[in-house]
Amino acid sequence: MIIEVKGIQFVNKGAELMLHAILQQMRQRMPHAELALGPHRYSPYLSRAAVGAWQKVPLRKGRLDLNGLSYYIPARLRQWLKRNFGLLTEADIDVIFDASGFAYSDQWPEDNIRAMSAEIKRFSRHGKTYILLPQAFGPFSRPDDIKLLQTALPQAALIVAREQTSLEHIRTLIGDKPNMCQFPDFTNLVAGVLPEYYTNGQQNVLIIPNSNMLNKRNQHTQWQHTYLEVLLNAIMVIRAAGLTPVLLNHEVEQDAAICQQLISQTAGNIELITESDPLKVKGIIGASKAVICSRYHGCISALSQGVPCLGTSWSHKYERLFDEYGQPEALLSADISAGQLQHKLQHVINNAGSEQFVARRAALKHQSEQLWQTVAAVIPTDIN
Repeated sequence: MIIEVKGIQFVNKGAELMLHAILQQMRQRMPHAELALGPHRYSPYLSRAAVGAWQKVPLRKGRLDLNGLSYYIPARLRQWLKRNFGLLTEADIDVIFDASGFAYSDQWPEDNIRAMSAEIKRFSRHGKTYILLPQAFGPFSRPDDIKLLQTALPQAALIVAREQTSLEHIRTLIGDKPNMCQFPDFTNLVAGVLPEYYTNGQQNVLIIPNSNMLNKRNQHTQWQHTYLEVLLNAIMVIRAAGLTPVLLNHEVEQDAAICQQLISQTAGNIELITESDPLKVKGIIGASKAVICSRYHGCISALSQGVPCLGTSWSHKYERLFDEYGQPEALLSADISAGQLQHKLQHVINNAGSEQFVARRAALKHQSEQLWQTVAAVIPTDIN
């Protein structure tokens, strides 16, 4: 059985952490399954090869999608390409795990929905399994997107919304269907790895920025005017508490500019960590005193490990995440003052060991285990 994992990459550490989480579950529950990955800007060949993936040949460019032609390539030729060059086409894939995280919404290009819908329909015609792993969906208001999704989504083997708002967006499109369910993000099952160089974590409060807070995708437009000020106030508040602020770049390329602005405005008097291994990123977060975070999987890595976390939001997925962990008050507003920030930081630190927080973490991990049981149940057992 060959499983293609879509939507992951090797620059965004959250997306790469999802790949590691999937690989762990494949080894545990589907030991004979083989991994396939397709190329794109943030998924270079050497990174794909390093995780033992077969190389999927991309046959789509923009609106031109030729993947359907792969089913007409003789099986012997496809086997030869796989054996000699490690190359696969869509026709060779048995199952797709779509781990896009947040790609299907008005906030992203129409091409995402068009390509996904066409692929689901082809998989359905050929008796294959397309699974949308837990992710944020919607909102959807573009008429063409709505038509495509209404015809394609019922043909998926499984559609997993990551939270209630996303589930409602899907339900509005297609009603209640047996292939719909809700489970939380599944990276809470992955253990982090603490790098040797990170030795004084309990003195550190990590600040993890996100460039999306400043662009047009952010529906909370006030943040575009206050975001850097809030982060600078956070640095001041952390120091006033006798702790050490440390910048952690969770998505190296996109967030580098914000990190450099903060470094410049603090006269270089702040440490910056840029770690390429997502397991070590999670380990660093887990060993820290607290986190002030704008990256979704940075927030999950903190909350799932019981690390005090304050967050910011540019999408409904953040509000629902902090609700799930029983921490809605830990999500910051765009007009928060330095004094209010100081109070919130002390509050989450003081309440990190609360019974409610401990219980929510355990319950969400149990739900992630149930997710993978559900996923395994919809994969045909007769695939070689």
